[in-house]
Formats: sequence, C-alpha cells, structure tokens
Amino acid sequence: MTVFSISILLGCLSVMAVRGRRGDWPPGMPAARPRLVTAGGTYDGSHGHPSDAYVVQERLIALADGQGGTEVAHTAAALALGAVVAARPQHSARREEDMDECAQAAHRAVRRAALRTPSKPALVTTMDLLVLVPGETPCLRFAHVGNGAIWHCTKGGKPRRLTTSHSFDDGPLLRGIGLASTLNPEVGTVPLRPGDRVAVVTDGVLKALGEHRLTELLAVGPSPAACLDRLYDEVAAAAPKDDATMVVADFVTA
Repeated sequence: MTVFSISILLGCLSVMAVRGRRGDWPPGMPAARPRLVTAGGTYDGSHGHPSDAYVVQERLIALADGQGGTEVAHTAAALALGAVVAARPQHSARREEDMDECAQAAHRAVRRAALRTPSKPALVTTMDLLVLVPGETPCLRFAHVGNGAIWHCTKGGKPRRLTTSHSFDDGPLLRGIGLASTLNPEVGTVPLRPGDRVAVVTDGVLKALGEHRLTELLAVGPSPAACLDRLYDEVAAAAPKDDATMVVADFVTA
C-alpha cells in the first residue's frame, strides 16, 4: 500500500471517529451502543461428563446442554453453537423466522455429524439463543429448544419466564437439536428498555435451585456479575450432579 493510500485511509478513519450517522459527533463523547452487558459461568457437576457450553457476544447469547451424559454430550453442544456463530444471527435476525432458521442450521450441523459416525451414541443437545435487535424500538429475539429456560425481568419488575420445558420432569427431550424428528423450535420476541435484565440457564440450575428461588435471585444484584455470583454460590451449595450453566445480561444503551 502506498504512502498516499495510507494517508487517505487514516483520514477516513479520523472522520469516522468523530462523525455519527446523523451528523458530527463531538470528539471524546462516547457513541450510544445498545448492547447486552453479560456475565456467565458453569458449575461443573459431579457426574464427570462435561455437557454445557455457551457463547457470549455483544448482541448474542447462545447456550447448549449436550444430552446423554457421555463423551459426546459436549461435542453435540459445541457443534450447535459453532453453527450459531457461523450464522451470525445478531446481524441478520430481523424476524422471528430468522431465529427459526438459525436453530435449523444448528440442527442440520448436529445431524450431519451424527450421520457420519452412526456407531457413536446419538448427538443431541438443547439450545437457547438470544439476539438483541437494536433500533428505535429495541427488542430481544429468542429461540428455545429443550429443557433450559430464558427469563426476562423489566427494570424494577419481577422476572418472567419466556419459555416452556420440552420434557416431562426428568424424562427424555421431546424436542432437541439433533433428534431425528423435524425440529420445531420455540421462538419469540420481547421489547427491551434500558435496565432490563435477561437470563438463560440450563436445567441443572433449575434442578439445583428450583424455579421460585431462581426467580428471586434473578431480580437482585446491581450488575450481571453480582447476580451471577449469588446464583453460582447457591448452585455450588446444592452440589448438583449435572452441569449448571447460567448467563445473566443487562440491556444498556450508553
């Protein structure tokens, strides 16, 4: 690249740094950036077979819990999340149908891997996907498959569960990423205001804390990190056999 080209590029970057989409942006003033401020963690269960995996980006949260309690459980979860990251739904999911298609992409990735190794145990995983859609009326789009749970808590309000469990008690999954049946993910949209909190957990958290106590804990804590610390402490005290993963995020615009 010539010196002349570099000079032009640096000049363009300088303009971009101080100009907003609607005119000049005062130097040194932070641009408004709608995003999810997130904290997450996994308590490793005592069964000795890691099964949970999660991905956090600025406007994307995805969590998967591989099934079967074998060495392939984590593989199934990782394959599903890899497909989600490749689909980049935070840049394309403007409709609920787009969330469905992202879940279908994860389903196809896990099914293809299973068909390549038919002698292995079945590859099946749950998946919960959250995408922040910014704009004049920001919202959260979600897709849910399995027995995890997604929660929404308005600022100062009571947490509300957005999803239903796709299993009965501790029975097998009725819907799962990788199951041979046609995938029918649960998708939805919820409006967001600054200060709203969202959370996603695997069934290990629900088993360890119970839905009532989980609801209480999600409503406290001045930050996602503080909320996560309390959740993690109580899950650890319960010492569950299953992995227990929890991700908490607050919606901010500054």
